[in-house]
Amino acid sequence: MALPLTLECVICGKQQPYEPFVPGICKHCQSQWLEARYDYEAFKREILRGLPNRPSNLWRYQDILPLNNPSTLDLYPAGGTPLWHSARFAPSLGAGSVFIKDERYGPTSSFKDRQAAVAVAAMNENGIREAVIASTGNAAVAYASACARAGIKLWVFMTSLVPQEKLREAALFGAEVIRVSGNYDQTKQIAAQFAQRRNLLLDRGASSIPAKESMKTIAYEIVEQLGWRAPDWYVQAVSGGLGPLGVYQGFKEMLHMGLINKIPKLAIIQAEGCAPMAHAFKAGKDVAEPVIPDTRIIILSTGDPGKAYTYLWKLTQQFGGVMESVTDHEAYSAMQALAKSEGMAVEPATAVAFAGLEKALKNGTIGADETVVVNCTGHTFPVEKHVLGDQFAVDIHLSEDQSPAPREGLQAALENLDEKATTVLLVDDNPDDAHLIRRMLEARKTYRVYHAKDGWEGLAMARQKLPDLIVSDLTMPGIDGFGLVEELKLDPRTKNIPVVVVSAKDITKEERERLNGHIEALYQKGSLSTRKFVDQVIQVIAEKSADQGE
Repeated sequence: MALPLTLECVICGKQQPYEPFVPGICKHCQSQWLEARYDYEAFKREILRGLPNRPSNLWRYQDILPLNNPSTLDLYPAGGTPLWHSARFAPSLGAGSVFIKDERYGPTSSFKDRQAAVAVAAMNENGIREAVIASTGNAAVAYASACARAGIKLWVFMTSLVPQEKLREAALFGAEVIRVSGNYDQTKQIAAQFAQRRNLLLDRGASSIPAKESMKTIAYEIVEQLGWRAPDWYVQAVSGGLGPLGVYQGFKEMLHMGLINKIPKLAIIQAEGCAPMAHAFKAGKDVAEPVIPDTRIIILSTGDPGKAYTYLWKLTQQFGGVMESVTDHEAYSAMQALAKSEGMAVEPATAVAFAGLEKALKNGTIGADETVVVNCTGHTFPVEKHVLGDQFAVDIHLSEDQSPAPREGLQAALENLDEKATTVLLVDDNPDDAHLIRRMLEARKTYRVYHAKDGWEGLAMARQKLPDLIVSDLTMPGIDGFGLVEELKLDPRTKNIPVVVVSAKDITKEERERLNGHIEALYQKGSLSTRKFVDQVIQVIAEKSADQGE
């Protein structure tokens, strides 16, 4: 058992019980900086034994992760990434002891795989089957992948400024992608309101204990890979700041256990066009003022870091460190230099960290003889555009520029999204019938309509898409409509989805009894015009939506 023994507020020192998926906020002083406390003595004994029979990924450190019994779960294999010694990039800058923590070896090539692994495992452990996340890119892709494996439906909200490859990648894993024409802070706001309206779990990033705790496994791996010693510096490019907040919890735990004798200094690097943390740090302020992002490196475009900056600032004051910004051009130059010198292709967000390292070495902030670890994450060329078509996301519009959207604009967007996010699954082996119903549904409202050509495909799509309504034929090859309905009702994920059954043949009394209580309506093909049938299908959807809103 590895659930936290307690949560302790770093600001006021008060303790409170750990509750999964409750925002990590102190009940005494309202601080959002809570740290989980575990049985460190027991874990230290395991470390001194060499962590026998442990996997070579983040679950190696499951004793200090917020899960009740990780060994019983089918766990997502994140972490366990290599630590490379920089052979040419750092020496060209006059530094000889720079190491690259290569997070590109995760399932989706991002350090966010760790966050998704622990958060989604916690969802599974607590029976969560549908969730919402807002992201600038990498977290959305990582969560989409982890949720696909766990069978959890995921709603992903991303700004339309995010590279299309990232949007497609999330869609490839089966996530419902909502593309918001606004900045990231607006995207977070509408995602939160959407989750509240539908009573869904919202991943809360830095205030989520599972998400934050996942990141400390980076620190444990670095220290173990360096022979149980801490580096002098840890360098990371940031957007919202969740990564280093979690990483430094790991360093502090190891110092507490006596496994290391110091905490590394922290180098936070931001893109100059969105650098509220670097600006506040240089001004000597412990609170960052929000900015409107103006960078092509959209993954790092959190304009308002909120309390995360203040907590990171406190870490730099306590252990030493710096916050710096680099231009997009400097980042792209570092990206090219890293590729040519180390043979490593990274995304621009990671290149920001290496450009920051270069600047810190040149101005003497980081000494040439100091041991440095740089977080390296992300890939350069997703291939999903060759797999997916163009209709992989729902678009909602908040504002044409990056200014805050008026409240009435958000309300209208949410109401519009409620309609656009309604999905209907047609299960029918007659493509002409399915095509006619689909066209009429899409003509009446902006529903998204999926078509399965037989019962088995319909069952698989129902489990993946979790549609708002299923319209199924009765007579199909393979599993027929009767079997499909029975399978749907046996599965906790799909048992509450309303089903409308359509039959081309007369239904016997026994067949009606077999369907009774399991479907919303039964229609005979030809008994209603297609238009009237579609009207009644829309009425079923409306009634379901009204029931959810009560």
